[in-house]
Amino acid sequence: MERLSFDTTFLIDLQRERRKNDVQGSAHVFLEEHSEHSFEISSVVLGEYAEGFTHPRNEGIEELLRFCEVWPIDTEVALVYGEIVRTLRIRGELIGANDLWIAATSIRHKLSLVTRNTAHFKRVSGLRLVEY
Repeated sequence: MERLSFDTTFLIDLQRERRKNDVQGSAHVFLEEHSEHSFEISSVVLGEYAEGFTHPRNEGIEELLRFCEVWPIDTEVALVYGEIVRTLRIRGELIGANDLWIAATSIRHKLSLVTRNTAHFKRVSGLRLVEY
């Protein structure tokens, strides 16, 4: 069973599809096709997603917390982050700080990152990407 980590873009797309009652949207289809996998997120993704709600314990956030395991930034994630930043800076290919933390969390916990933002994330060596 593959362990999948969602990027914020996935969660936003899922929320938009739910608002439109679009069960044929790409995020819904992905979940249906990968229902046997475990779903996990970085605490950074949780923070970015929570920004879109007026209350931190909104029903949408509570549902996400029941649905996904949340990985914090710990010492090992921070060390992976430092390595990624150093490498990308040397190559002149730095991406946004939050994306760096999300990538570091996925690498540290051996998660495949589900995203449609492959243009940025593919710069990170060792990060397994799953596009939806």
